[in-house]
Amino acid sequence: MTTSAEAPVAAAVPPGAAAARPFWSRPLVRLVGGLLVPVVILALWQAVTGSGLIPSYRLPAPGDVVNAAVQLAEDGALWLHIAISVQRVLIGFAVGSAVGLAAAAVVGLTRSGDVLLSPILAAFRAVPSLALVPLLLLWMGIGEDSKITLVAIGAFFPMFTTVASALRHVDPQLVEMGRSFSLRGWELFRTVQLPATVPSIISGIRLALAQAWLFLVAAELLGASMGLGFLLTDSQYTGRVDRIFLAIVVLAVLGTISNGLVSLVQKRLLRKWA
Repeated sequence: MTTSAEAPVAAAVPPGAAAARPFWSRPLVRLVGGLLVPVVILALWQAVTGSGLIPSYRLPAPGDVVNAAVQLAEDGALWLHIAISVQRVLIGFAVGSAVGLAAAAVVGLTRSGDVLLSPILAAFRAVPSLALVPLLLLWMGIGEDSKITLVAIGAFFPMFTTVASALRHVDPQLVEMGRSFSLRGWELFRTVQLPATVPSIISGIRLALAQAWLFLVAAELLGASMGLGFLLTDSQYTGRVDRIFLAIVVLAVLGTISNGLVSLVQKRLLRKWA
């Protein structure tokens, strides 16, 4: 029951004030804030190149990078590089994430899987990605198989590590409650354990996708004839610093787009499962 002293206070609070978003959480603020730092970097980039403080053979002007993009886009080479790299990332990410999720289920849900697989996977994870390139080229050649396999390896470990750890730490009381309702095996996993690990699965997807882009560049730096990694190497040999920066910018943009798509999926999944 509201007292007479409390009534003026309640009346003074405008409707919907409690639901007002914090300043930094507002969509427009996040959009403008996210663009602020890139705009400042671009302005500084233009300033140092326009003033001649850094020679163009070391740091090309933003306009030179745009011109390089226009030239490659007009003859279709840029779109071909992008399409091939995106295809390799998507296939490798899908394969690596699926295998990583399956391995995480085995290790996270069974003690025998944890004892048998965790040590060897931890050792294999410590191997640098570039150390695997010569072996993959020897076994699979310079075709698509070796590149997609390396990308899949990069996507495997973030998914495996994140989800396996989450499955190990599912609340035992939730599991026991599910078992009390005669849930076993797949039904227990689908009804209790999967919803409890959805945030970790999304984090694993985000990390796996970022790692897939990193491993893509490593795969395309050696033994590739197309792709953004090949564009980096070829531009280095020909001294086209503008194209090197172009490839870096395109990789950054593609990584941002893929991260944004994961964020959209995250909102939908958390709305459904969390």
